[in-house]
Amino acid sequence: MEEADLLNQTTSVTYIRLRGLSVNQKVQMAVFAVFLTFYILTLIGNILIVVTIIYDRRLHTPMYFFLSNLSFIDVCHSTVTVPKMLIDTWSEQKLISFEACVTQMFFLHLFACTEIFLLTVMAYDRYVAICKPLQYMTVMNWKVCVFLAVALWTGGTIHSISLTSLTIKLPYCGPDEIDSFFCDVPQVIKLACTDTHIIEILIVSNSGLISVVCFVVLVVSYAVILVSLRQQISEGRRKALSTCAAHLTVVTLFLGHCIFIYSRPSTSLPEDKVVSVFFTAVTPLLNPIIYTLRNEDMKNALNKFMGRVERRGKK
Repeated sequence: MEEADLLNQTTSVTYIRLRGLSVNQKVQMAVFAVFLTFYILTLIGNILIVVTIIYDRRLHTPMYFFLSNLSFIDVCHSTVTVPKMLIDTWSEQKLISFEACVTQMFFLHLFACTEIFLLTVMAYDRYVAICKPLQYMTVMNWKVCVFLAVALWTGGTIHSISLTSLTIKLPYCGPDEIDSFFCDVPQVIKLACTDTHIIEILIVSNSGLISVVCFVVLVVSYAVILVSLRQQISEGRRKALSTCAAHLTVVTLFLGHCIFIYSRPSTSLPEDKVVSVFFTAVTPLLNPIIYTLRNEDMKNALNKFMGRVERRGKK
């Protein structure tokens, strides 16, 4: 009730119009077909990874524990924006209520920030596994893993609450249209009937700083890992390089968007929509592909799991 009262007191905008990706009907139908396919594959791929990791006891290790968290986040992250975008391709007005817009922003930043922290934790996990293998199970025991998981989800929640709170406290009296296919803080605050310069600075110092700092930490971690790999035998080095390459690909795709969008003032660029499409729809699909195609243990576990499912289906 208090949040609803706050929204009513600070805004006269009840609905927000989303311009979407295109106004051309043929383009919208193509967008619908492509992103429906992406979304279905995202759900199947990531859910399959989570189920396989739970099913195969050999994958009950810290690395795959965090990977299952990543797959779960990708499902949630994609679900925050893609279903609404698919529905809007059949709608001329493309409206979203202000309350739904705020909710979308909250969960978007919750899952995005949590994924950033998770990618950082996964880099630390690989650093310990490769650079300090004899101490790995002591350092990365299950109590530590659970603590890190709780910490990164808590950090994502705090980040999301802070940004959403800053946004809903602004007065909104028009206009009511944003040039995007989902609600995000940089676009929504442009609708405010007040100077948002301080809010923009806070966004850059919050989201932008988190993205840049985590990216630097990740790059340094993998640089240390690569230096350490020079001293290892060829087979272990090949497997570790494959894992690190997969992690770096995901990090670059995901954090690249965050740095591009949140490390500058709220000015629109033609590339924003393209980058946002990768952020919300493409990256969650690529994660299971990258991790399964470059990971022999994961591929073997998937084949074993699918074989068992097939045998049950024949009975």
